[in-house]
Amino acid sequence: MSGSRPALVAEWHEKACVDPARVVLADLGDPRADEAAARLRGDGLAVIVEPVVDPGDEACGPAIAAGLDPADPIVAATLLVRSGWADAAVAGATRPSADVLRAGLKVLGVAPGVSVVSSCFLMVLPDGRPITFGDCGVVPDPDAGQLAAIAASSAQTHAALTGEEPRVAMLSFSTKGSAQHPRIDKVKEATRRLGESAPDLVVDGELQFDAAWVPEVAALKAPDSPVAGRANVFIFPDLDSGNIAYKIAERLGGARAYGPLLQGLDGVLHDLSRGCSSSDIVDVVVIAGLLASARRG
Repeated sequence: MSGSRPALVAEWHEKACVDPARVVLADLGDPRADEAAARLRGDGLAVIVEPVVDPGDEACGPAIAAGLDPADPIVAATLLVRSGWADAAVAGATRPSADVLRAGLKVLGVAPGVSVVSSCFLMVLPDGRPITFGDCGVVPDPDAGQLAAIAASSAQTHAALTGEEPRVAMLSFSTKGSAQHPRIDKVKEATRRLGESAPDLVVDGELQFDAAWVPEVAALKAPDSPVAGRANVFIFPDLDSGNIAYKIAERLGGARAYGPLLQGLDGVLHDLSRGCSSSDIVDVVVIAGLLASARRG
């Protein structure tokens, strides 16, 4: 990410300074993480916690029972969040996403009322508008129930980070019956389930991306939709499409991608790309702190 900081991200930084969260940085020792930690401390954005626990502490029990090593920095980070010694954890600059997810699932577990752990990216467009893409990093081929859960979690993340009312588009290669296929049926069923489980959420599907995003196309393809032409949360039917879409938006469209932000864990843990910069780490730590504050209510 290059260039000046978007206005929304500047707002995140201002909020973080008011009540800095305690965030474990599991990749300390890596030059990027160390630089990020210095910036976070110097700017008062977060209290950085070392990823170290006493292996003999009874709090390490859940990790040991799951066959994990409490001395592993990622495992230690999740233990510190679980025990309440830290508000959130950020990991993955030097480790595969699978290691981060494994520790999160086995130590933190799935949050009450949530059926699947997923991820989203908060995308900030060149004009400053924020949109959210999910799932782009965790669930390869979600079924209808999982897709509905991903949409609910992504909407919650979008609201927490932007202050906007989520308007959720359940994406497909069809709009309102323009094509017939079992993959379209999955999106329709997910939309129906989400409408039942979250009746106050503004959601519609199935929608093609142009119908969800462009008002003129929406007027032609889905004139009665409460979402078409004005969506700000986009739910992709599988990991292929979600992952490809966020990278195209970032690399060709000039959007800034913040994530993957893990959703559905019983505690705040976020992943980092191994290609991340120190600035990326700073921003994800700030996001983690804000989402931890939102969980506390």
